[in-house]
Amino acid sequence: PNTSQGTIGVLVVSPHAGPPSYIGQSEHRFWRVWARPTDATMTDSRFFSTTKKGEIYELKADLQNDKQGKKKDAVKKVIASMTVGKDVSALFPDVVNCMQTGNLELKKLVYLYLMNYAKSQPDLAILAVNTFVKDCSDSNPLIRALAVRTMGCIRVDRITEYLCEPLRRCLRDDDPYVRKTAAVCVAKLHDINAELVEEQGFLDLLRDLLSDSNPMVVANAVAALQEVNSNSARPVFELHAATLNKLLTALNECTEWGQVFILDSLATYQPSDAREAESICERVTPRLQHSNAAVVLSAVKVLMKYMEFCGQGGPDEAGGGFVAGLVKKLAPPLVTLISSEPEVQYVALRNINLVVQRRPEILKNEMKVFFVKYNDPIYVKIEKLDIIIRLAAEHNITQVLAELKEYATEVDVDFVRKSVRAIGRCAIKIEAAAQRCINALLELIQTKVNYVVQEAIVVIKDIFRKYPNQYESIIAKLCENLDTLDEPEAKASMIWIIGEYADRIDNADELLESFLESYHDENTQVQLQLLTGVVKLFLKKPHNTQELVQRVLTYVTQNSDNPDLRDRGYIYWRLLSTDPAAAKAVVLSEKPLISDEMDMLDAPLLDELIGEIATLASVYHKPASTFVAGKTAAVRPTPKAQPQQQQQQQQQDMMGGGGMQQQQQQQQQQAPPQQQQAPAQDDLLGDLLGLDIGGSSQPAVQQMGGGMMGGGMPQQQPGAMGMGMGGGGMMGGGMPQQQQQQQQQQQQQSAVGAMGAVGGGGMDLLGGVGAPVSTGAGAVGASQVGGGDLFSLSTGPGAVVLPHATWLPAQKGKGMEVSGTFSRKQGRVLMEMRFSNRAMQPIAGFAVQLNKNSFGLAPAEPLTVPQPLPPNQTADGKPLQLLHNSPILKMDPVNNLQVAIKNSVDVFYFAVLVPMHVLWVEDGLMERGSFLQTWKQISPETEQKADVPCQLSADAAGAKLGANNVFTVAKRNVEGLDLLYCSLKYSNGILVLLEITCHPNGSLSVAAKSQVVDVLAATVSALKAVLTA
Repeated sequence: PNTSQGTIGVLVVSPHAGPPSYIGQSEHRFWRVWARPTDATMTDSRFFSTTKKGEIYELKADLQNDKQGKKKDAVKKVIASMTVGKDVSALFPDVVNCMQTGNLELKKLVYLYLMNYAKSQPDLAILAVNTFVKDCSDSNPLIRALAVRTMGCIRVDRITEYLCEPLRRCLRDDDPYVRKTAAVCVAKLHDINAELVEEQGFLDLLRDLLSDSNPMVVANAVAALQEVNSNSARPVFELHAATLNKLLTALNECTEWGQVFILDSLATYQPSDAREAESICERVTPRLQHSNAAVVLSAVKVLMKYMEFCGQGGPDEAGGGFVAGLVKKLAPPLVTLISSEPEVQYVALRNINLVVQRRPEILKNEMKVFFVKYNDPIYVKIEKLDIIIRLAAEHNITQVLAELKEYATEVDVDFVRKSVRAIGRCAIKIEAAAQRCINALLELIQTKVNYVVQEAIVVIKDIFRKYPNQYESIIAKLCENLDTLDEPEAKASMIWIIGEYADRIDNADELLESFLESYHDENTQVQLQLLTGVVKLFLKKPHNTQELVQRVLTYVTQNSDNPDLRDRGYIYWRLLSTDPAAAKAVVLSEKPLISDEMDMLDAPLLDELIGEIATLASVYHKPASTFVAGKTAAVRPTPKAQPQQQQQQQQQDMMGGGGMQQQQQQQQQQAPPQQQQAPAQDDLLGDLLGLDIGGSSQPAVQQMGGGMMGGGMPQQQPGAMGMGMGGGGMMGGGMPQQQQQQQQQQQQQSAVGAMGAVGGGGMDLLGGVGAPVSTGAGAVGASQVGGGDLFSLSTGPGAVVLPHATWLPAQKGKGMEVSGTFSRKQGRVLMEMRFSNRAMQPIAGFAVQLNKNSFGLAPAEPLTVPQPLPPNQTADGKPLQLLHNSPILKMDPVNNLQVAIKNSVDVFYFAVLVPMHVLWVEDGLMERGSFLQTWKQISPETEQKADVPCQLSADAAGAKLGANNVFTVAKRNVEGLDLLYCSLKYSNGILVLLEITCHPNGSLSVAAKSQVVDVLAATVSALKAVLTA
């Protein structure tokens, strides 16, 4: 019969389609049933119906099973599915129900599931809170620890408020395993909700755990506090003497990773004196023999930091002997690390690189361990090569050269190139071995291996720059390989050699002309070098090369699309056509010597990286703040630092590459000429034109030419607009002489006219940035042209104020240019800054911060600048008063000040040199008896002397010095010479004693003594600036 729906009919038949019949004697009937549609309409529902319920359904059924074994297996299957990426969040309620068990293994699995899915199911995760709270009171300490650990890992804000009370109980738990787990949980909770942690007093409980009797609890508490401290805006973890001994005691008993945490915290501690530092070093030294490389490197970090504090009180034999003993103990563990597998070797070598830069004496006798093995990976070979060069010295150079020559025959091309360059670096570093290095390079050139020859020519060019006019006899051998050169750097180096020594090469014009055949196809680097080389050749051999230079200049000015090349061609053309003497002074000027220290890390960056040994920062050679989001720069302990009232956050790497050197050179232009730092090797434009960035024997001419340079060279030197305007003058013809006349007239006006402006700015001497003047009687105007200081003399003595210097050029400040100066007024040090917006959009949000420095200078107030600063506008900031309450960090030079300025565009870092005379305080007058006694106590060997070319009588000199806080203690006449005995005092209490001799011709001689020798050189330079002002 049909069903009620009329869709399915059932037909009952016998096996043989006949009527039902019995088969044999059985009472059972055998039936066959067919189902068939009874309607014409077909349905697809059968494709969606199945008897199999699916994997999720089966797992759900197993999770609800009463049998413990099946439930555990089901949870394991859920975790397995979750691990391979399957979405099993639909089982959340069923898995949570499995928490109510006493089986520890099952509970761990459930907690693992909860940590993964609690964020996507926050409402359901609340259901598990009661079980968490209950488990935190369980009698089993493993379950208590497991519960508090899991709650800390569930990053759901709604759960954290329920975590507080169980966490507080676990921090005071009787079982050390629970306490150490709870300590780590505090750090996790702080990452989720920092305010809640501070409100609930968890940080105080964490500090209490530092005194725990269990070393692992102490280690975890230290790790948690360090983590919280690195993510907190204010310091929350500072070691004290009371806590220090407990950490050192726990160091010997906790696990290896606990030791790493404690050693990292010790590296941030600042010992009170050398004795305490030595005591800590003695207790840390045994860690150097640990089997774990992380413990060894952390111990090295601590010892490297504390060695700066040991024996600082003077030439103390005991302190010096202790440091020497540490140096001997540090070598073996570092050598042991190099015998590990390649990956560990690489990390160890990167850290050793930092150690060697700070203290090369540690591994000076271990050169052989850094020799390259045939099966070393290339990254290990390169690191070893770098360390070999750093350790190279006169006593081992023979061994090093033999090794490097072997490396130059390897099959790895990159390694061979670096080996050849290493030979050149050895020549530059060790003058006594330069000839042997050159002989080795000539031997390599004779091999005629193309890439070896080209690298050798590049490094020989650097050797010529280091030792001019010494090894030119080998040029002929170099010229034999001109046809093999095909790399831009090698071609450019060879052209530089030919142009530089064109007067000693008979066929220099033919050699350079051979490069001109493919001039339009050459790399820009080669084109620029060839242009300069041809101009040098013309200036040295003008009779035979006029047509050659005309052809090159015509091409670069008319046919070249490269703006750098075209602009350089124009400036050469103008110089040669208007003033050949000026062109000769610019192009053939004496070039600064290069040194092997260019690849050394800057001192502040090296200090920071030494403090981060055994971390990724020491492998990258970059501060952690540059590659870890939200990471602030480390606060480093400082030798001879004052007690800290508050910790000042360090800036990021405030200097990069040659940027710091350039900033220092810019500031040194305000002081008497000093030896200039060499420009970076890749500064090809500066190399070609031979421009001395810091000034030279032809400062005005050089800067006028340099201002026109396109690409690579600064278009404006600090302190004045002389360079840029000079270039414009050259373009117009005859401008420099007129400009000098205008400057002389303005300087005369600055001596007699009333000058004053917002922010301490005075009359604009060069038509650009105004020069600041002092507010005292007889103000001193100043103008900086070229590389020197030209101070206009006033009618009476007054406090000297240096002119504004460009601290941050617009191209480095993304359109913001910062110039400034320092002054001392009414006993206060003022930092006067002028901001120019060279960008296309307004700039706002100005703020300033100073890094730790030798004199503890720090802003007393926020930076005030009219804002927003519109495009192409200049504004003076309110003079920023500087206090002396910042932590101390000895800088090199001592008056180096690192500055960070923030605006709406970015944060910019630069360094300036603070004029020393603004740091001389008003109470620097010493009593005669005290002066005499101190003078006798100071060894004459430390005395600094200098001659001051000026026309001043003893009275005039005393008056000028008195206006700048240099006080006359006594005056006497010996054999017709007036002698002044003076004293001055720095803001940090350092006293300097002076003897000034006044000669009949009006010139002066200065002799300075101090118990702090580091300040003498800068003090004498400042005195010369004051007396010649």
